[in-house]
Amino acid sequence: MPKLPQWVFGRATLAVGAIAVILGAGALAIYLAQATTLVIAVAPRDGTEPALIKAYADALDAGGENVRLKILSFDDVRESAAALQDGRADLAVVRPDVDLPTNGLTLAILRDQAMVIVSPETTGIDAFPKLGGRRLGIAAHKDADFSLLKNILGYYGMTLETDAPGTKVPVKSVLLVPVDAAQVGTAIQSRTVDAFVSIIAPSAPKALALVEAVKAVSKGGKVNFVGVPDDGAVIERFPRLQAVTIPGGLFGGHPKLPDDDVKTVGASYRLMARASLSRVVAADVTQHLFEMRTAAAKSSDAAEYVLAPAYDTTAAATSARIPIHPGAIDYYEREQHSFVDRYGDTLYLLAALAGGLASAVAWLRQRLAGARRERIDEVTDRLLEIIEEARTLREPEAIEALNIEIDRLATDVVRYAREREPEMRTMAAVGIAIETAKATVVDCRNAASGGGGPGSQPIPRPRLHLAGDGVPS
Repeated sequence: MPKLPQWVFGRATLAVGAIAVILGAGALAIYLAQATTLVIAVAPRDGTEPALIKAYADALDAGGENVRLKILSFDDVRESAAALQDGRADLAVVRPDVDLPTNGLTLAILRDQAMVIVSPETTGIDAFPKLGGRRLGIAAHKDADFSLLKNILGYYGMTLETDAPGTKVPVKSVLLVPVDAAQVGTAIQSRTVDAFVSIIAPSAPKALALVEAVKAVSKGGKVNFVGVPDDGAVIERFPRLQAVTIPGGLFGGHPKLPDDDVKTVGASYRLMARASLSRVVAADVTQHLFEMRTAAAKSSDAAEYVLAPAYDTTAAATSARIPIHPGAIDYYEREQHSFVDRYGDTLYLLAALAGGLASAVAWLRQRLAGARRERIDEVTDRLLEIIEEARTLREPEAIEALNIEIDRLATDVVRYAREREPEMRTMAAVGIAIETAKATVVDCRNAASGGGGPGSQPIPRPRLHLAGDGVPS
């Protein structure tokens, strides 16, 4: 067996090893305590969501929370949904009616939008079918809004046009006319448009401004809200949309505007997480989103519109057409995991690691102890060989060489004992071997000095005895 270097057995080596283990454990603890960084895909660039997510990310950083966000910006919600779908992002802003990732589960609704259609009472547009043959004004809009309008009009047997060949709009068509938000009143007065539509959160300032602009140019301030009375059937037809109710009086209380609840449909911008994201992390993200809403609202008004997705039971939440992440449900139902639940697997791993480390240390100690005894065993074996070899020698020079070797071996043992602190039983055994070898060599030297001829005295047998015994064996 190859010999280990002497420095392996030194106290300094063991101390360095112990320090390395402690530093490694500390590094592991620091690593486990680090915040979890999640990549979030955000779109559209010109929407309200980028500012909201940025405010949320800044609040997480400022609060030193256990979750941090790395933002990936995209132009369209289709791109942010694709980033979640293909694994480039852990979280994403998604509009389900545009594109719903197959691996996405809802954490929260960032913005609930409704299709708000308002017109002066004098136009007579008070129901969806009466939009046929009319011009519908719209401010800055997205392709997703166009698709929503097209689907709802198609449900009522109408088509949505963006370009009219003549001055008259076909009865079964609705002409969509882009209008600057500041020109809503002027467009209605000039009859450029007959009604105005916006896909927006009903309580948003822009929605209030829109209704106020139409009201200002309406006779007596009377306006009509065009609802979707068949909202249940529409949702069955387009399951990624959602039913929305605009509460009566939302836009004014005297007179009450609208004078009754208005049923319509809409879409939502949702914060979704990949399904494989752990429940603990998903619960933390959802919790921080709501707990930091006040802080985020200082930078983005959109934080005021964040809300939890509606559901009746846990089973309904996880089996819905747009399911909710189990981690988010844990937060909503106040069933977040305890410390042991959260870090049980990690604690178990650390315990197993500690056990394995203890076993490794015990094995190392045994191995080092065995290595320490190797040299003593070699010395003892050589001393026993010297005892047998001395009995065969007659030449004084050869006997003296053995005596010198015994002295050298004894010196090695003393030095080794000072450095390694071997066991007392081992040292007692080697001490007996040294003493016996010395005694045997002396006896052999005396016998050899008396002559080696026929009349010479026989060489005595070696005398083995315990140190301090005084009785030869």
